[in-house]
Amino acid sequence: MTGTAPAPFTADDYRARTERAARAAADAGLSGLLVAPGPDLVWLTGYAPTAETERLTLLVLVPGRDPVLVVPALEAPDAAKASGAPGLTLRDWTDGKDPYAATAALLDASGRFGISDNAWSMHLLALQRALPGTSYASLTDALPMLRAVKDAAELQLLAAAGAAADAAFEEIRKVRFRGRRESEVGADLAGLLRRFGHSQVDFTIVASGPNGADPHHEAGDRLIEAGDMVVLDFGGLKDGYGSDTSRTVHVGEPTEEERRVHDLVREAQEAGFRAVRPGVACQEVDRAARAVIADAGYGEYFIHRTGHGIGVTTHEPPYMIEGEEQPLVPGMCFSVEPGVYLPGRFGVRIEDIVTVTEDGGRRLNDTTRELVMVD
Repeated sequence: MTGTAPAPFTADDYRARTERAARAAADAGLSGLLVAPGPDLVWLTGYAPTAETERLTLLVLVPGRDPVLVVPALEAPDAAKASGAPGLTLRDWTDGKDPYAATAALLDASGRFGISDNAWSMHLLALQRALPGTSYASLTDALPMLRAVKDAAELQLLAAAGAAADAAFEEIRKVRFRGRRESEVGADLAGLLRRFGHSQVDFTIVASGPNGADPHHEAGDRLIEAGDMVVLDFGGLKDGYGSDTSRTVHVGEPTEEERRVHDLVREAQEAGFRAVRPGVACQEVDRAARAVIADAGYGEYFIHRTGHGIGVTTHEPPYMIEGEEQPLVPGMCFSVEPGVYLPGRFGVRIEDIVTVTEDGGRRLNDTTRELVMVD
């Protein structure tokens, strides 16, 4: 695919995000946020340490104060080059010094803080020793919607990632499936994602025949045969934002039952999509898709949630699942991916990324949802 490179996020973009996160923390009754290396740190600052390290790196966001990034001295030069660095105070520490004492000085000694889900336990436990009066909550529990609502630039990046995944599907449907291993087709898919601009491939599920009844099957050595249904589920990151789409193809002509089940899943996916509009609870998307499958007598074979959020990671809140009452908000992006899985026989899944608009929803994937026959 060709096109102009997306404009990079600016220091002002990152400053707006840290301010938004600090306000969200205050609204949630938190004294602040502690953000470890990972997707939240990238989203808030543009900084991704080049290597995983046991040395403490932590963004401290306290409402009413400037953001502070506690960083090892040997990594401070790289941190200073991050796009969001102009909006941060860098506080470096050298080996032999106590980084937890330096961090504790930035915190309310009796405060409650949100902390990254992926923060190392050794760092959290050391902070608790330094400040025994503090308490902590995971960011997913405390602020599950922190990254959920995307701005216009983020939506453009997600749309471009979706278009790249669509281009990969249009090419993979042209290759030969029959007589090849699932892993070979999976490698083709990975190569196509990279060809169309992905810097990271997170998964390429190729689940043929009975393997299609396993929603998270890893492509293996099974030879794809004539008469197989094949579930294709693939995605990754393009320019820092995720793609994730699923289509089910058939090697040769399908049976009447295979076509009927595929049509059922397509109808369920459409029902889930049609349920998307502002103010509707996430669980209503799940209910709409699930009702179609249950009413047809296949309810016990739809064994996962209908969808998950997507952004700087390919799986994040919000989740389209029973019990999730979070209302949909314009700018949210998530998958709608019902499926039917018949043990020992075959499976079908159809998945699009959808964004909430002011009056409904918009798909970010637009390849055919009809059953495609491949060779």
